[in-house]
Amino acid sequence: MGVRTTDAARAAFDRVATRPGWAACGLVVALSVASALAGVAPGPALRYLPLAASVVVLGLPHGAVDYLVPARLGDRSLPASMALVGAVYLLLGGAYAALWLVAPVPAAAFFIAMTWFHWGQGDVHALVAFVGADHLRSRPLRAATLFVRGGLPMFVPLLAFPDRYREVVAAWIELFGSDLTATWLFAPTTRLVGGGAFLAVTVATLLAGRLVADDRRGWRIDAGETALLWTLFLTVPPLAAVGVYFCVWHSLRHVLRVVAADGTTAVRAGLGRFAREAAPLTVLALVFLVGFGAVVPASPSTPAELSGLYLVFIAVLTLPHVAVVTWMDRREGVW
Repeated sequence: MGVRTTDAARAAFDRVATRPGWAACGLVVALSVASALAGVAPGPALRYLPLAASVVVLGLPHGAVDYLVPARLGDRSLPASMALVGAVYLLLGGAYAALWLVAPVPAAAFFIAMTWFHWGQGDVHALVAFVGADHLRSRPLRAATLFVRGGLPMFVPLLAFPDRYREVVAAWIELFGSDLTATWLFAPTTRLVGGGAFLAVTVATLLAGRLVADDRRGWRIDAGETALLWTLFLTVPPLAAVGVYFCVWHSLRHVLRVVAADGTTAVRAGLGRFAREAAPLTVLALVFLVGFGAVVPASPSTPAELSGLYLVFIAVLTLPHVAVVTWMDRREGVW
């Protein structure tokens, strides 16, 4: 299981993704802690701002060049690549949208599980390809790291902010006329047991990695990022934390992955090309978002309802995107 990445791509990742990611997450944590110490709660505008920004800043656009992936990593022509990915989006996205309409509670549970997997797989690729983390040579350790990294944004907020986590999930399913009744998920005992178990898995995974690491630099980066993300999602309200993570962590790393696959050595040129190639599908996605809002049973109007609509729409796009990224992982030797 070897992933080939150039030295230039690794240097660009450190400069363009790692440092901005640490800076943004650290700043948000500092502001959240200062706000808590001062007894000042951030208003709705601040809580929703990072998620709203993701509509056009990296978040939504980061998957908008999926149609080019088979052509760049495989031997397909551009028209064949576009047709294949278009069919994947139509079939998987359409089926998942239908599931939301008829069974929103299972659809919401699947969204959480799918995003847990996808965000974990994104971090595993970054650690293996860009960081060169040699402690992740084995498939079991990569799988454990995927579980931990995906659980940080999807599970840790539930531990620290159960009421807000529940409000977010409830906003998804209420769009379709259903209610969230699984109160046991948010009970103190459930969170205590689940949080303790997840922390134990986190520590065990890092310790197992340290034992097999030849070059400790990659392991130290893995451990440092894990600690940073634990802190982010324990201290910052869920929508704000996830919005920041989605834009400057997950999406930015994927953009650099696509740029590296493009073979462009100049990062600025590669990012510029990505922006140009992602723009048409991003605009089309926004058109579909408006159309999606017209077919859901509810009429969202509040910030919570609108963010719920946006996240459900992201869910519909995420399933085919995960299929494309999983194919990329197999093609590039991540697994």
